Amino acid sequence: MEVMEIRFQKAGQSHWAVNQLQVQAGSQIVVKFNHCQDLAQVVRAQDLTSEEVALDEIVVERTAVATDLTHAASNQVDAQAALHQARQMVRQHHLRMKLTIARYTLDRHKLIFYFTADGRVDFRELVRDLASVFKTRIELRQIGVRDEAKLLGGIGPCGRQLCCSTFLGEFVPVSIKMAKNQNLSLNPTKISGLCGRLMCCLQFEDDMYEEAKAALPDYGERVQTVDGPGKVVGMNLLSHVLRVRLDGHEVPVDYDLEEIKQH
Repeated sequence: MEVMEIRFQKAGQSHWAVNQLQVQAGSQIVVKFNHCQDLAQVVRAQDLTSEEVALDEIVVERTAVATDLTHAASNQVDAQAALHQARQMVRQHHLRMKLTIARYTLDRHKLIFYFTADGRVDFRELVRDLASVFKTRIELRQIGVRDEAKLLGGIGPCGRQLCCSTFLGEFVPVSIKMAKNQNLSLNPTKISGLCGRLMCCLQFEDDMYEEAKAALPDYGERVQTVDGPGKVVGMNLLSHVLRVRLDGHEVPVDYDLEEIKQH
């Protein structure tokens, strides 16, 4: 069965549907999802079984045409104007929340606002007022700081666009252990992204670092080198080079893994 991964926003949450139209990656399609007609982009299409992927309740209607794309662009302009007005209404209701972005579904049956807040927010009165102003169904979705960075985008410390806003569909767990594996500075400003959380890219090469680490002696371990015994005081995981302080010597020496024998 050929299925396709689709997203309603660039680098947004992934959904799966049967590829009835036999479309290719990068295609724009019109679908029916959650009782609304919406525009989606195909990320990839491949043969998978029902055990390998969970299909969402999505009805694929057709390949998007020029009028659909024009309509979606017009909706985005209107959503931006709605966001500005909604922010004013949030202040009027004295709610401790920050609206991040807004978007209409293609058929304008739903206007979705994404917001951040420190805790739970009672926005029922706000929703009623928004519905009376915009004359459509209103949905407020609370998101975290990582999701906010994903939606807004930006430039990371590496000088490139944020991974989360360009290609990451789902966030993956990132731990401080990954930074330690790569011998990175544990200064939070050095290993944190724009969202203030650990950078997603720490996870990209972690498996390789873990594999290299398992093949090398640990810090402080006694080893036998071609020049005699010593203790491991440093290492370059990717190049498989160990820094060893030989017994009776103060200055450490670098050795390739092939030149080392563990005790």
